[in-house]
Amino acid sequence: MGFNASTWWWIATGILVATELYTGTFYLLMLAIGTACAALSAHAGLASVGQMLTAALIGGLAVTLWHRRQLALRSHEPQATASHNPDVLLDIGQQVQVDAWQPGGHATVRYRGTNWQARYTGSATPQSGMHTIRGVDGSTLLLDA
Repeated sequence: MGFNASTWWWIATGILVATELYTGTFYLLMLAIGTACAALSAHAGLASVGQMLTAALIGGLAVTLWHRRQLALRSHEPQATASHNPDVLLDIGQQVQVDAWQPGGHATVRYRGTNWQARYTGSATPQSGMHTIRGVDGSTLLLDA
């Protein structure tokens, strides 16, 4: 049983899609677009060199455009520093009780079984009560109301 060229291109497309689903590498879908276009060009009767050029050009163009899109999206995102990034510090977003503030917006709070120094980073006058950890500066918790 011999397969024609378009069948091989469709098999390659299926393998790329399946591999993308397994690995989560979205760029493989861009390459699959190229192989699908090569399969269509094989159906249209284009020679094997033309099919390979179609796969390479369309797949390469799709990868390039996707990569540029990702770079453009990342350039518009504000980059959180590690001390303010909840993906890095799991303490960010947690609540702590502040019993009393000292002058200058400083306090000592009990958090995770020990005493921590805290500094108020909000714009209003700090009040006692529950506050949210917005960042960590060394061993000082940065709090906001």
